[in-house]
Amino acid sequence: MDIHESWEKALKQTEIIRPRVQPLSTFEATQLPYVFLAESAVNRGDTVVRKGKVTVDKPSIILPPCMPQLEGFDFDKKFSGTSDYLTTFLLMRGIRFPSMKYENKVNTLEVFEGKLRQAIDRYSERLQQQENVTTGLVIGPEDCWQFSVLIFVCVQALRSADGDIRKIFDRFREMQ
Repeated sequence: MDIHESWEKALKQTEIIRPRVQPLSTFEATQLPYVFLAESAVNRGDTVVRKGKVTVDKPSIILPPCMPQLEGFDFDKKFSGTSDYLTTFLLMRGIRFPSMKYENKVNTLEVFEGKLRQAIDRYSERLQQQENVTTGLVIGPEDCWQFSVLIFVCVQALRSADGDIRKIFDRFREMQ
């Protein structure tokens, strides 16, 4: 499957079951922990559980608009030679990430012995019991997990945009 097919598949099949309630930080790095669930392609009836976090931070160098730094998503492993092509690929589809650094770190990769629906119920219940408002629960296709996680990050950024604009104006007024 090429990058185009993977993107389309992820768009159709990614679902954010439990979004992050807490908004992104406007003026500092934000950790976006997630639990990604997917039906196992190897063991039918089992679910692949990928726990990780994406750190959204301002890069240490000044970048042109809409030129994000995407690290740790393993796009090069799946789609060889796509590191420079990926940003262009997303831009051509109207997806614009702010010029920030998006660093993904997968902490654990495990198999839940049960169907996807059971895994959704278990992890939703765990997050609810922990009163965890920072971790998102996302489902999608296992072979396109990178795009599903990027979709999760985009949705979280969009949800925070209105508040971010207000905070920026408030800070500007305080400075004057």
